[in-house]
Amino acid sequence: MDLRETWEFLSYVVTVVGLPFAIAVFIYERRRERKNEEEEIFQRLSDEYREFLKLVLDNADLHLLRTEGIRQELTEEQKERRLAIFGILISLFERAYLLVYEETMDKQARRMWQSWEDYMREWVHRAEFRDALPGLIEGEDPDFARHLLRLAESEQPATRSSPA
Repeated sequence: MDLRETWEFLSYVVTVVGLPFAIAVFIYERRRERKNEEEEIFQRLSDEYREFLKLVLDNADLHLLRTEGIRQELTEEQKERRLAIFGILISLFERAYLLVYEETMDKQARRMWQSWEDYMREWVHRAEFRDALPGLIEGEDPDFARHLLRLAESEQPATRSSPA
C-alpha cells in the first residue's frame, strides 16, 4: 500500500467510525450541559425561595405561615406589607413556571417542577393569598396565571351545605 492509499483508507475510517463517534460525544456533552443548566436554574430558584421564607419570618407579625385558623385583623401597614410579600412570591412562582415548566418533561424536570407546584399549592391553600390572587396575577404570563388559578380552585376548601 502506498502513502496515497493509506491516507485514503484512513479518511474512510474517520468517516465511518470517527465522525459518528464525534457526533455521539457532542450530543452527550450537550445533554449533560443542559442537565447542569437545569439543575443550576433549580438551585437558584430554590435559593430565592429560601430567601423569601426568611422575609416571611422577618415579618412574623403578618402570620403568613398559618394555613388555617383565626383570621387576624391587620393594620393598613401590615396589609400593605402582606400584599408586597405576596407580590414577591407571585414573581418567584412565575419565574419558576417560565424556567422549569414544560408541557412534556422528562422524569428529572417533572420532579423539579413538582416541588414548585407543591409550594404553589401550599400558598393557594391560604385564604388570604387566594383572596389577593386575582389582583396579584394581573399582567403576569397568561399561561402561568391560568395554571395558578386552576391550582387555587382545586385547593379551595369545599363549602359544606348546611342541613335544612
